[in-house]
Amino acid sequence: MNNPSSVAAELFRQAAAGGRDSLNPTELARLLGELGLAFEPAAAGAAEIRVSLNNTREFGMVISAGLGGLEAGLDEANFRRDRASVYAAAGLTDAEDFLRLFQRTVAWQKLAAVAERDGAAPPADLLRECFGRLLELARAFAPDNAEAPFVLQSLELNPLRAGAVLAAGAAECAFAAPRPGRLPRPVAKIDRLIHPKRIGIIGVSGSGMNFGRIILCNLMGSGYPKEQLLILKPGEAEIDGVKCVDGLKAIEGKLDLLIVAVAASAVYELVDEIIETDAVDAVMLIPGSMGETKKSREPAAKLAERINAAHARPGGGPIFLGANCLGVVSHPGGYDSWFIPLERLPKPKKKPVRNSAMLSQSGAFMITRISQNPWLDPAYLLALGNQTDLTHGDLLGYFAALPGIETIGIYIEGFKDLDGLQFARAVRQAVLNGRQIVVYKSGRTPPGQGGVMGHTASIAGGLTLFESVVRHAGAIVTEDLNAFDDLFYIAGALHGKKIGGNRLGAISGAGFEAVAMADSTETDGFALRMGELGEATVLRIEEVLAAKKLDQLVEVRNPIDINPGADDEAHLEIAEAFLQDPAIDAVVIGLDPTAPSVRALEQSQLRPGYDLNDPKSTLHLMPPLAGRHDKPLIGIIDGGKLYDAMAAGLMDRGVCCFRNCTRGTQALVRYAQARLHADYLRDRRPGGTVS
Repeated sequence: MNNPSSVAAELFRQAAAGGRDSLNPTELARLLGELGLAFEPAAAGAAEIRVSLNNTREFGMVISAGLGGLEAGLDEANFRRDRASVYAAAGLTDAEDFLRLFQRTVAWQKLAAVAERDGAAPPADLLRECFGRLLELARAFAPDNAEAPFVLQSLELNPLRAGAVLAAGAAECAFAAPRPGRLPRPVAKIDRLIHPKRIGIIGVSGSGMNFGRIILCNLMGSGYPKEQLLILKPGEAEIDGVKCVDGLKAIEGKLDLLIVAVAASAVYELVDEIIETDAVDAVMLIPGSMGETKKSREPAAKLAERINAAHARPGGGPIFLGANCLGVVSHPGGYDSWFIPLERLPKPKKKPVRNSAMLSQSGAFMITRISQNPWLDPAYLLALGNQTDLTHGDLLGYFAALPGIETIGIYIEGFKDLDGLQFARAVRQAVLNGRQIVVYKSGRTPPGQGGVMGHTASIAGGLTLFESVVRHAGAIVTEDLNAFDDLFYIAGALHGKKIGGNRLGAISGAGFEAVAMADSTETDGFALRMGELGEATVLRIEEVLAAKKLDQLVEVRNPIDINPGADDEAHLEIAEAFLQDPAIDAVVIGLDPTAPSVRALEQSQLRPGYDLNDPKSTLHLMPPLAGRHDKPLIGIIDGGKLYDAMAAGLMDRGVCCFRNCTRGTQALVRYAQARLHADYLRDRRPGGTVS
């Protein structure tokens, strides 16, 4: 057999010479033969599948497989995740890995059922070989392969059936000439963006409180030294005690960061001056409407071309964040450049060590998240805007390698061409290096996609493709804002804990809560199960119950309802017994704040001193308990505002808490699934073909 890639190149040249961009039936038959596939109509009664290679705008070459024949046209929304089809970036999978993905599908189940009916083994070996050859072809003709003479646009095998060999009943193949891509951005300069020693601002009003003046106030209010600030404003000597200069050419030395807060119409000429003077390493473009309206799209596209061309210069030219950019909060860099006044969004420290970052295409997404969830408390918050220059892939790649950053939360509206592939590679590398990536993508419906297009001039890609490729790369992909909040929080809270398996322990003094925890243990393709308590654990719990005079009221099992009469000590001693059991991998405990025996109030009128300040309260007992075990322990405080202080106190002390048992348990399920997938990826390195 010849090299399939060499034969494909020959066939592509032959077709191109004839003015065609697809292969004819004779050429297809030869290519399929080189791939070890027959080319014949499917037999009656055979299970039909579909296998495809497609050059996607965001992710480059993607391999997919799933239901074939007439069933291939069924809406994937009718199926649970990974049941109709599976997808993976060709550069981030191999034959064995993709076969493992495919075995989740209904299509594989049909193949296995037909094989069992015929007394044969399921066609795993045939599919593994087929996937391997297709992946070789995909990599040889990928759009990011600079050596490829052609780019494979698509290869569709549908239907494909399994017998003694794999046989394609129909096939289509299309190709194209390679296209030039964007030049790589000098991403090392992101360090100047987030840790600047000198910051300049243009667009500061000397008399009113415009966006530029608010940014100046926030910079100073966040502690950035005035002597390291510079305002570009002709005719002024100083504003608010900060020195002014006439413009870029009047700057002595070089700025690490220039914040541009002028009208969008003035940006185009200013950017050219920034590039020509080479007086700045990093630029933050605040103005909106650049590329977001019909009138502005052409000039914005030309501006992006000029910025891209500047990256070919020695040193790579400046990097640009934005436009339509809220700005940056960098706690390690000592500055806040958002145009939201600090009085409207204070950022008090909630973590002993800030070890996360949030990257968002929308500034408002970050504002609402940290306003509602202060315990997220990222070290860095960056708004990308419409990605005129720096992209999701650039920033994730940088932060995934930044020391001290363990968890990265990302909001995405759309990718620039092939940046989804760069992003997926960055996700994979981050996960292999022990980081956690939590992602939410908007534009999940046609109306939502329309809103995305009007917001940051992005192209909203296919949701199923996005979720499949990014999740397979190793990210935790969330389906809504609540799930993002929960998973970004739990990822940060439990990063240092071990996920040893999928066996859960559930404890509560409320019967409904214990049942609700058990009912919340499944997600698509994964489930936690209730671990079987060992004999020693049962005996220990019985001792606790007897000491608290609850032994006649409670049956020891998992999940366990320990009765509303259980006090703080009973809750936490039983939790410790669960945590010490080798058959339990994680524990969720309802802390029952409304129960009369629990010290959950800031101040009790009925029982003075029986409150949060009591040394025997959960607030004092639970943090050391959670700290001395390497298994996850999640507390549930399901109650109203009276119990905010209990929740806040525990969270301030590093205890992972949720205010609802369903959300807490579901977040743990999703998190455990992602952590176990990350372990799988690390265990098979370098077979995961990370590039």
